[in-house]
Amino acid sequence: MKALKYGLLAYLLASLPALGHEPKLKHRFADVNGVRLHFVSAGAGKLIVFLHGFPHFWYQWHPQLAEFSKDHHVVAPDMRGYNLSSKPPAEQYHMTYLVEDIRALAEHLGYTTYILVGHDWGGVVAWAFALAHPRSLEKLVILNAPHPAIFARELAENPAQQEASRYLQAYASPGAEEMLSANNYERLVNDVLADGLKAGRLSEDDRKAYLDAWSQPGALTGALNYYRAARLHMPNTRPAQIAVPTLLLWGLKDRYLLAGNLSGIGKLVPNLTVKLLPDTSHWVTPEQPMQVNTFIREFVQAKE
Repeated sequence: MKALKYGLLAYLLASLPALGHEPKLKHRFADVNGVRLHFVSAGAGKLIVFLHGFPHFWYQWHPQLAEFSKDHHVVAPDMRGYNLSSKPPAEQYHMTYLVEDIRALAEHLGYTTYILVGHDWGGVVAWAFALAHPRSLEKLVILNAPHPAIFARELAENPAQQEASRYLQAYASPGAEEMLSANNYERLVNDVLADGLKAGRLSEDDRKAYLDAWSQPGALTGALNYYRAARLHMPNTRPAQIAVPTLLLWGLKDRYLLAGNLSGIGKLVPNLTVKLLPDTSHWVTPEQPMQVNTFIREFVQAKE
């Protein structure tokens, strides 16, 4: 218990410089769906829930939290397995658990309808949530995360996507923790943070916050359990139509999820707005935070 308290204290202290421009951001915990979820919240009004991807944590969304807390109640959880949230056993990362975490968190906060935003794994959970609970969503925003039926098609039929997805097997392997944590998480730093650090979009305080989150006891294993629990080839995934008004933001320089994942998506998501970012990679939010804010703001305010 002391180690957990000291870990939390170290994390909050490390985060203070980066969060100085967000004095109203609150760190809270909710016991829902058999786990304890850490989340940050700010603002008041209609609820927007932001779901991070791998290997991010709530901190991925701080530019969006600052923007949308002006006129919404914004919430960004550490998804189960990550950072300060509970880290259950590997078998408890199937999509049904992940979707129920979000529904139960929103219910805990007193909301029955809301806007859901997700990137990468958070986007995958958001797609699944829209399929399972469409009446709970006013709108859906997806950033570089494929519709499950289309991704299944691409894995089965597109050699380029098959090659781009080879990392999935490595991340699901027993040696993934050792590979990713070696040399103070060098591979994750290079993949996720290095370009932003060189370009000045990210600071040393940002890097320290990520290293602290990745170093939380069990956090790397928790994040990798998403890959271990996933049915990577999804051969029985059926095309399922999503009626929720949806905004899809896609960085076309994504080397993990290729543009083939956009082909045919309009048939599965009839009420769809697509915004392409030609010079942006998979890491849409740190590379284009203001553009992301603009696109989401326009979509949220648009009348149906």
